[in-house]
Amino acid sequence: MESRGHSNPLLSFSSFIHQHCARVGADLATRLDDTRRALAQAHHNLLSPKHALAATATLGSHHVAKSLVGTSVYTVSNSNNEFVLISDADGAKSIGLLCFRQEDAQAFLAQVRSRSRELRSKARVVPITLDQVYMLKVEGIAFRFLPDPVQIKNALELKPANKGGFDGVPVFQSELLVVKKKNKRYCPVYFSKEDIEQELSKVSRASRVPGASQHIVVGSLEDVLKKMEMSERSSGWEDLIFIPPGKSHSQHIQEITE
Repeated sequence: MESRGHSNPLLSFSSFIHQHCARVGADLATRLDDTRRALAQAHHNLLSPKHALAATATLGSHHVAKSLVGTSVYTVSNSNNEFVLISDADGAKSIGLLCFRQEDAQAFLAQVRSRSRELRSKARVVPITLDQVYMLKVEGIAFRFLPDPVQIKNALELKPANKGGFDGVPVFQSELLVVKKKNKRYCPVYFSKEDIEQELSKVSRASRVPGASQHIVVGSLEDVLKKMEMSERSSGWEDLIFIPPGKSHSQHIQEITE
């Protein structure tokens, strides 16, 4: 999952440095495992677009990437604008860590600087958009997301039956927010429960629909993207569009359709 938006310090994606920070990798792997155990495995029934029509061809990677435009995540790069990769516990695999909160990326940066003398003054936090991340994943680059713990908590509150936890990056959707513009259907998907609740409050006031916030469906970004990749055109999955945190769907749709 990756993206392209405004100016990005990561100008070169062709070469990636592998900093052998075994302890950094172990620390981060432990932190992520603890988060998974505390918040763990989520339901997989999510965001099923309705009104499926006769299918033709599957959605391409560029279509999926386009739906992610505008949303940034944060990682750590060196002075050559190369990702600082981390190793898993046994050092067999290297991955890029992508944080949905800038403060989590800063914590990652602090660990990198404390473990690597070479990177102490050269590493920095940089943004990268999700459509860029997605296209890099298509090319075989491995990434792991670190979700916003507040949104994990929100997801678990919406699905109290999943006491074991939530696996992945939470995303939120409501059929009440589906819109049509220029003969195209848009089904907005939010990374923040607060954002979708704000949108639904507008619907409640305008249409007097009681309890609009009860119409929120939660799922994981990773599952949604997999289902989009496997879906056929005119199935409804091509209508999904991911709304950057802090934006309304009307604002974002206007920006990408201008």
